[in-house]
Amino acid sequence: MRERVTDWLTLRVFLVAWRCVRLLPASVAYGLFDRAAVAAYGRGGRSVQRLRANYARVRPELGEAELEHLVREGMRSYLRYWCDAFRLPDMTQEVLETSVRVVGDGPARESLGGGRGAVAFLGHMGNWDLAGAWSTHHLAPVTTVAERLRPEGLYDAFVGFRERLGMTVLPLTGADPAFPQLVRAVRRGGLVPLLADRDLTDQGVTVTFCDRPARMAPGPAALAAATGAPLLPVSVHYEPHHGPGGTGSGHDIVITFHPAVPVPTSGRARERAVAMTQGCAIVLEAAVREHTQDWHMMQRVFAEDLS
Repeated sequence: MRERVTDWLTLRVFLVAWRCVRLLPASVAYGLFDRAAVAAYGRGGRSVQRLRANYARVRPELGEAELEHLVREGMRSYLRYWCDAFRLPDMTQEVLETSVRVVGDGPARESLGGGRGAVAFLGHMGNWDLAGAWSTHHLAPVTTVAERLRPEGLYDAFVGFRERLGMTVLPLTGADPAFPQLVRAVRRGGLVPLLADRDLTDQGVTVTFCDRPARMAPGPAALAAATGAPLLPVSVHYEPHHGPGGTGSGHDIVITFHPAVPVPTSGRARERAVAMTQGCAIVLEAAVREHTQDWHMMQRVFAEDLS
């Protein structure tokens, strides 16, 4: 009974926030979320503690004061993401175009334009929903996978939100297997971006990430190997906004398409997937170390925390 009440309250809070935040002036909405981020950092709950632990692992050279500053900025970035997400359904194409900067998208455009499709390996960085919305309008139809959230109504709301942005969203569990549908999406010439910097199943692989063993999802690598599409590590981070337009947050996102990770010519399928995932982890590591505050990783990812 208590669990059902908690689920109902969680859903109500999110749906009310979704409506109210969209009605507020941008400066007010982002200001409120920024203050909420600072307050959450000050309370130091479990999510903040996990963020601190993960940041300490990827940036071991930082002193205590530097680390605390980074954690505070990480919470501000994370709450900015949420404010973006709540307001994203009402953002016009002009807002999208003036709040997104893209780097290195030439190979992706070439592959998509040639009908080969493309697979993107993403980390939980910046605003991946905004990146997906931009991509589906400027690159190719986007198909992705979403973790089932509790309560179910919250998951349905998130799927509906992303589909209104033009993306096709498949459930990770509780429905027909997603992988064959992703294969078809790639072979139709689509873009399949997948968040893969933590393992949501028991199929994850161990890679070296920031000099430590970590568990990541092999799905992007397996999909690229199965379809022949390029596997592109993609990082997303925030930067200060300059000029007219934008979301009103004072920040834009930068989507960086990194060079494709090659498919090994030998080895078993699992071995090839591990090697390709390791290649993506190396690229993600550099991006996370450079833009640590935009890595919104509040779950266990390193093997030492999972044991």
